[in-house]
Amino acid sequence: MRNTSRPCAKSRRQDHGEHAERGNLYAEVTDRIIAELEAGRVPWVQPWGRPTGEGAAAAPGLPRNALTHRNYSGVNVLILWGAVIAHGYPSQSWLTFRQALEAGGNVRKGERGTMVVFADRFTPEAERERARETGEDAKAVPFLKRFTVFNVAQCEGLRPNLAADPAPLPEREIVPIAEEVIAASGVDFRIGGSHAFYVPSADYVQVPPQPAFYDQINYYRTALHEMTHATGHPSRLDRDLINKFGSKDYAKEELVALSGQSAPPATLQ
Repeated sequence: MRNTSRPCAKSRRQDHGEHAERGNLYAEVTDRIIAELEAGRVPWVQPWGRPTGEGAAAAPGLPRNALTHRNYSGVNVLILWGAVIAHGYPSQSWLTFRQALEAGGNVRKGERGTMVVFADRFTPEAERERARETGEDAKAVPFLKRFTVFNVAQCEGLRPNLAADPAPLPEREIVPIAEEVIAASGVDFRIGGSHAFYVPSADYVQVPPQPAFYDQINYYRTALHEMTHATGHPSRLDRDLINKFGSKDYAKEELVALSGQSAPPATLQ
């Protein structure tokens, strides 16, 4: 016989509290991501790091737990990348307070951690019982838990070689045919800074140095994208390059620059 009894008031209050907590946590994570966007940081898209001289930059790669060596996933990647960029941490490795103690060290006094979340599903025993009685499938309940982690740079006394970061990128990863295209274009090509752009009024292209890119092939993708904009100069194909961001003409020019590329660069100017 099917159990048609309704859950007690205490159970309903508990479920309501869990839903509210989960909703608050979702909102908290969303607010963190929006704050990163409003600060101009888009670490999950931008393929290069900070140029030399503006502070230490973490090695490329996914954030990982320094003790278990497991990579973080999902929204935690965005949260931890944002923290690395915001604070200039030189490492992508993280620990909980307890794990820092297990690793022989501790979190330095006064350090503030970064919140990450653990998402999973579980099936309550009451739901299992209902499923057995009705013959229906048991419904799993999603849940989120928050944890606080600290970058290894916020810790002291940790044992040596704890989840070492990957080796630095090589100084240059040359693609000869791309270098030939750049040289043959005749465009004034400049390397430096932390932004990629073409300046129609002065007719030059500038891109960050290649070692600053997490994937060095993105250096060439970005360079050739900006140089495609340069083909619109009056001395070349004479396209309208002075147009408002978000306008149809701006979009049309971006489509021109994207044509022929296997992947678009992260920042289009």
